[in-house]
Amino acid sequence: MIYKTDYHIHSSYSDGKSAPGEYIAAALEAGFNEIGFSDHFNLLRQEHEPTMGKLEAVKYLDHINKLKSSVGDIDVKTGIEVDYFPGKEDEIRTILSEMDVDYVIGSVHYLDGGGVDESPDYYRGRERDRLFKAYFDVIASAASSGLFDFIAHLDLIRIYGCLATDDEEPLYRNLAKIFKENDVAFEVNTNGRNKPLGDFYPDRRFLHIFREENVPVCVNSDAHMPSRVGQYFSEAYHLLKLAGYNEMAVFEKRKRRLIPF
Repeated sequence: MIYKTDYHIHSSYSDGKSAPGEYIAAALEAGFNEIGFSDHFNLLRQEHEPTMGKLEAVKYLDHINKLKSSVGDIDVKTGIEVDYFPGKEDEIRTILSEMDVDYVIGSVHYLDGGGVDESPDYYRGRERDRLFKAYFDVIASAASSGLFDFIAHLDLIRIYGCLATDDEEPLYRNLAKIFKENDVAFEVNTNGRNKPLGDFYPDRRFLHIFREENVPVCVNSDAHMPSRVGQYFSEAYHLLKLAGYNEMAVFEKRKRRLIPF
């Protein structure tokens, strides 16, 4: 039986639809061993954005840590998803040093002054191959920063189905090497199935490349509502098996270990 974890859950503390406690019942019903909350934190947060600033993060972390002690049937983990911005590493590191979390997820949502997942309008008039390379370069910087335990949706640039015209494989091979060199894990993010892309992140064609480099992996739903906890996990596990994976990364107090699956 697979030891089931879902470390990428968004609650009403950022852009999720429900309070943290409402996700617990869904995770129990789906047979999960661990559930991890990871609401958005953005150092450059604008007032209208559904992400946490420093004050909101304090309340969030207190809430999740209290859930840990009150829920007995499932292991609750405290995480946070942090937007990475090149040049802001020291500021992010200082803030993270004050947070009591089990893991920190790094993500890249902004590139060239816009949000890559906000609208397909972002892609109009932009040269796709240059965008892909630029996005992967920032992901590589995030993985090299030493700030994060794993990287979320590492090819989010695919969200609207706008693919590069050049051969993408070298980008993934380079990224896998950088993840390995910096001992950073990645996730198979099943929420891409709910987006215009209609498939997982990262591109399933290249999962074997990360296995060849022995990059640790976990499967996450990126759920923004309880009904999506653990969504499409059976397919994700199957794909990882086909790619040669037989271990899954689990996290506690920012320490990673691998368990068979």
